[in-house]
Amino acid sequence: MKEKAGPTHRSTRNEAVLQLRSLTFVSDPILDGQSANASIVRESSETAFMEMRVSGIGGIQSFRHAMAHSLLSCLPADRNALGFAYQGAAPSPAHAEHGHPDFDPIKEPHMTDNGNKSPDSKIASGGSVAMVAPSPTVSKTPEISDILPPEPLPTVLVIDDELLDMELLADTLGADYEMMFATEGLAGLEIAVNKLPDLILLDVMMPGIDGYEVYNRLRANPRTSEIPVIFITGLGDVAAETRGLTLGAVDYITKPINPEPVKARVHTQIKAKLTRDKLTQLASTDGLTGLANRSYFDAMLAYECARHARSGSELSLILLDIDRFKAFNDTYGHVAGDDCLREIARAITAVAVRATDIVARYGGEEFVLLLPETHLQGAVMLAEKVRKSISGLGLPHQGSEAKVVTASLGVASARMLPGSLIFDIVEEADKQLYAAKAGGRNRVAFREIAEAG
Repeated sequence: MKEKAGPTHRSTRNEAVLQLRSLTFVSDPILDGQSANASIVRESSETAFMEMRVSGIGGIQSFRHAMAHSLLSCLPADRNALGFAYQGAAPSPAHAEHGHPDFDPIKEPHMTDNGNKSPDSKIASGGSVAMVAPSPTVSKTPEISDILPPEPLPTVLVIDDELLDMELLADTLGADYEMMFATEGLAGLEIAVNKLPDLILLDVMMPGIDGYEVYNRLRANPRTSEIPVIFITGLGDVAAETRGLTLGAVDYITKPINPEPVKARVHTQIKAKLTRDKLTQLASTDGLTGLANRSYFDAMLAYECARHARSGSELSLILLDIDRFKAFNDTYGHVAGDDCLREIARAITAVAVRATDIVARYGGEEFVLLLPETHLQGAVMLAEKVRKSISGLGLPHQGSEAKVVTASLGVASARMLPGSLIFDIVEEADKQLYAAKAGGRNRVAFREIAEAG
């Protein structure tokens, strides 16, 4: 925000920005109303903190523009994030006419010129303003829990054809978990593949395919093979319980359903599942950059090669190496080298944004991007974006021809055939990487393999 008053205004503003940064709300202040408008619309902001008096168009005009041109206008009334709270002189009644009725002062002590707080004094003009989520009854300074999104609930999928049992399970578990339901096996399988619940409660006896067949299909699909399953069986059906546990179910529930034991069993399995997920994530993550690690990449490469061999679609790979990274470490030290690797990881993920793409640290200063169902032209375009993103960081590197950190990239694309050797595409990408190095570095080289294998 542009400074308009003396030390009083500057002190309160700086204090507010520091507090907001501590809550991860903002990074840097925006200096004028036009920029604020553009940022709110571009970022689809849910919360904005503004001064009444900013250069260009002021806070009220910004509010009206944001309500007309951004997603804020679609929020429910009790979550509208453009309510004004202010410090200083009260706004005019006209403020409420622009779309928000709540304008209550934040009662904070005045900061005097020497930095001391004077509880009894008031700011006569200028004052900083925070736009906060309004309360339908009493305005208050927002707590962090009022604004930050809640942690997502673990998800439980119930596959059962008995509606009364489903209703009872919903009542029993709905307060602690996000519940999903299917009344027959095929629908349950589709939900499981698309939503990947944390736990499945599966009835044994259902029309169509029974619970055992649903379980076998869940285990046969790599996307669902690790989801824990609790079978639901009839009271005293020892044979059904034994068969389910032998197949690999983690537990069983008997009918008629008793809510308290069900809560306890589900809680135990959810807790175990979330713990395993955290351990799996740690085991598959590169500790320095936060990207996927080499072992995870190798596993996903094998999976995608097999999948593309069945579908006949094109698979692409980008192999990236930081130019003259040894010289960088020798010049600036290994701590700076680690920082450089982290910055480059962020630069790559900033442009490789598809959920299906996999970005991994391949080893040392090498990175790899696995691009499912991507043809050569698309992969080359992405590689060029990555190259520019890295050089655009402007990280100084006196040992580089460009005097900043750059990277060379090799791209390979192939249609996989049944029986293809999965590392053919890696070998070709590696050859193209060396071609980029030989060609002068800080460039992209590429080749399409007609048919891998």
